[in-house]
Amino acid sequence: MYDKDMDKEQKLTDFESLAAVCKALSHPARLAILQTLAHRGACICGEIVDLMPLSQATVSQHLKILKNAGLVTGEIDGPRSCYCINAETMRLLREEFGQMFVSLENCC
Repeated sequence: MYDKDMDKEQKLTDFESLAAVCKALSHPARLAILQTLAHRGACICGEIVDLMPLSQATVSQHLKILKNAGLVTGEIDGPRSCYCINAETMRLLREEFGQMFVSLENCC
């Protein structure tokens, strides 16, 4: 995806998207939330706050950022909110980083 033949405008757009996701990953609490969701292997409804040493408002704000970045999916059903890792986004993120740094396999 990041080859020398890609036009500069498309490469910049791809990098902007990747940077937006990386920005969402740049907070330790958001990484902890993602790790919690990953270890659960299923959607978590309402109990994320119980599992985190953070207030409800703080967890909600972090979940909103993760959801806006496409890293988690979520549904609000009355007072309950259920969140899951967006497996497709995670797969694409792994692929993009793998393609971006594939040349490092032969480096040094």
